[in-house]
Amino acid sequence: MSTYSGIWPVAPTPFHDDGTVDFDGMKRVLDCMIDQGVDGICILANFSEQFLISDHERAALTKLSLDHVAGRVPVIVTISHYATQIAVERARFAKDLGADIVMMMPPYHGALLKGTADQTFEQFQAVGEVGIPIMIQDAPLSGVDLPVPLLVRMAREIEMVKLFKIECPQAAGKLRSLIAAGGDAIEGPFDGEEAITLLADLEAGATGSMTSAMIPDQIKPVITKFAAGDLAGAEAAYARVLPAINHENRQCGFRSAKAAMVEGGVIKSEFCRHPIPPLHPDTRAQLLRLITPLDPIVLHWGL
Repeated sequence: MSTYSGIWPVAPTPFHDDGTVDFDGMKRVLDCMIDQGVDGICILANFSEQFLISDHERAALTKLSLDHVAGRVPVIVTISHYATQIAVERARFAKDLGADIVMMMPPYHGALLKGTADQTFEQFQAVGEVGIPIMIQDAPLSGVDLPVPLLVRMAREIEMVKLFKIECPQAAGKLRSLIAAGGDAIEGPFDGEEAITLLADLEAGATGSMTSAMIPDQIKPVITKFAAGDLAGAEAAYARVLPAINHENRQCGFRSAKAAMVEGGVIKSEFCRHPIPPLHPDTRAQLLRLITPLDPIVLHWGL
């Protein structure tokens, strides 16, 4: 398999009920993820509620996470920011602390401040000079179009651009086009969006997936079976988890992993900072009904 392959979930950021960061809980989150057999971990991403975390908290979480993981699995640190100078500073900070990869969206701020193709290239080029591998996150949240020719140009001209998390509509088609146009420069084509399109994306050439931390141990067999040439096995494994993934993707978002971790004693609170509302009790109950028969590690890890 590719060096950049397998399942690399996003770690949720746990809070206490009063809204302060639960740093001890963060260590338990990371340990639980590693015990689920993940191939890597991403921190401070959108599913980590990065848009609800202060700069001071972000720095503390980066240091704590890298110190605690201590090389057991590779760690990706998300560094997205509209300001190129700040993205570079975040990349340098992550590298100095021992991060393996940084992930970033193109420069954007709200609905109207969006980087042009040239500005996007220049920002990734500046971060590339820090000397740490970069995963480009092609997410609808940014609202910035990243056409295949631009992605291929960055892969070929910026040495550190090596991975691509494609989570735009029709991700499989874009992955297929990206791999065909970029060839060996596309070292880590990844699927995103909680693996809602995982099987199609694997068939298009994805080598890995960045899911949530809810049930990565149950999703990983889809990837390993597909990589081994067992398409029927991969399809069966995918069909088994798809109802839970669909409910997470369409109804819960990043709140799902926290709900599962509270149920399994990993963390004490599933608090999300305002203005994010808590899961509706019925939505939460349905989530648990869907994942319980799968017997994921998360539901009994801390009990």
